[in-house]
Amino acid sequence: MWEKLRSIWTVPDLRNKILFTLGMLILCRVLAHITIPLTGEERTALVALFQGKTDPNLGQLLGLLDIFSGGSLQTFSIVALSVYPYITATIVMQLLQPIIPALQNLASQGEAGRLRFSQITRWVTVPLAFLQAVGQCALYQQQNVLKHFSLVDPQYALQSYSILFSLTAGVLVLVWFGELITEKGIGNGISIVIFGNIVSRIPNTVHQGYVSATSSGGNGSGIVSIGIFVLIALVTLVAIVYIYLGQRRIPVQYPTKRMVGRGLLVGSAQTTYIPMQVNSAGMIPLIFAQSMMLFPAVISKFLTTSSITWLKDASIWVSTWLVNPGLWYYWLIYGLLVVAFTYFYAYVMWQQQNIPENLQKQGAFIPGYRPGQPTSDYLYAILNRITLGGALFLGIIAVLPFIANVGGSQLLGTASLLIVVGVVLDTVRQLESQMVMRNYSGFLS
Repeated sequence: MWEKLRSIWTVPDLRNKILFTLGMLILCRVLAHITIPLTGEERTALVALFQGKTDPNLGQLLGLLDIFSGGSLQTFSIVALSVYPYITATIVMQLLQPIIPALQNLASQGEAGRLRFSQITRWVTVPLAFLQAVGQCALYQQQNVLKHFSLVDPQYALQSYSILFSLTAGVLVLVWFGELITEKGIGNGISIVIFGNIVSRIPNTVHQGYVSATSSGGNGSGIVSIGIFVLIALVTLVAIVYIYLGQRRIPVQYPTKRMVGRGLLVGSAQTTYIPMQVNSAGMIPLIFAQSMMLFPAVISKFLTTSSITWLKDASIWVSTWLVNPGLWYYWLIYGLLVVAFTYFYAYVMWQQQNIPENLQKQGAFIPGYRPGQPTSDYLYAILNRITLGGALFLGIIAVLPFIANVGGSQLLGTASLLIVVGVVLDTVRQLESQMVMRNYSGFLS
C-alpha cells in the first residue's frame, strides 16, 4: 500500500491534482470560520439552541443538519447552508427532465447540452439558497438568536439583507470550489466538499460520545456503550460498502461484422453487460425523507406563536407527537419514507436512461428475450427485485441513529456514512484510472 501511495506522489500532474483538492478543502474550512456578526447574547442563545436547552426536539433536528455543514450551521458562518441548495436544485432538475421536453432535448445534445443543463441548475440554486437563508434566519429570529432581523423595517432591513446575501454567496462560493475540484482536482467536487464537512466533525463527535458515555455512570456501562456503538458502526460501514458495490450484471449481445477474404462479411456477436446497481439511488432517498420530516417540524415551530388558538394547539401537537425525534414512530415513518423514495428515485433514473429503447436502436439484445417490450418487462422485473434489497437496506440504516446512541446522544449518522463511503470509493476509482492511464499497475491491484 505504501508503495502504491509513493508511486502516486511521484507523478507530477497527479500530485498537483491531490494538492489542489486539499487546498480547496482548506479554503472551505477557512470560510467555515467566518461567522455572521452576532452579539454576545445572540451567540449564547445560538449555543443554547443547538444544545437543546431551549427546545430539545428542534436542537436535535438542527444537530443532524449541522453534521453536513461541518459545524457551520452551529457557528452561523457565511457557509452555514453548505451546498445543499445546489443539491436540491440538481434533484429538482432531474425530476423535471422527463416532464419538460426542453430539458429532455438538452440531455440528448451531448456535452453542449450537459453544460447548458448545469448552467440552468446553477441559476435555480440562487433563489433556492436565498429562500433557505430566509427560512433559517426566520427560525433563528424566533429562537432569539437574531433579535433584529426584519425585511421590512427600515432600521434593520439593510443588516438583514446583508445576512441573506452573505449566506447565498457562501453557497455559490462552495459550489464554485466544488466545480474547480471536479475540473482540476480528484473526485466529484460537490461530494468532496460535503465529505470535508463531515470529516471535520469527527473529533467533535468522538468527544461528544466520550463525554456522554462517561457521564452515564462509573460502573463501566459507558465503556460498554462505546464498544457496542463502535461495533455497530463497523458492521454498518462494511454493509454500506457491500451494498454500494453490489450490482446485477445483465448480459447483452451486440451484433458485429468483420471482413474475411475478398468482400466476405462474417457476422459475430460481442457480449457485454448492463450493470444494475443494488443501491442506484445513493443517499438521495435519505435527503428526500429528511426534508419531508423536517418541513412540518419547522412550520410547526413558526406557528406555535400564532394568535389563532386552534392553529397554535395543532402546531404544538405536531411538534410534540408527530415530528419528535425522541419517539420511536418518528423513525418508523422516516424509514418507510426512505423505502418509498428509493423506489421512486430508482424508477425516475431508470426511465431517463431509456435502456430498452437504446438497445433496440443499436441492434443489441438480451439472450432469451426479444427486443422491445419483452426486454423492458424483463429489466423492470430485475429492477423491482434489486431495488427491494437496496430500499430495505436504506430503510434499516436510516433508523440506526435511534438505535445506536451513546448516553442518549444519537451519534451514528447513516447519511454521513453513505456520503463518506461513496466519496472514498469514487475517489479511489479515479486514482486507479489515473494510474492505469500512466501505465502503472494501478492503485488497487
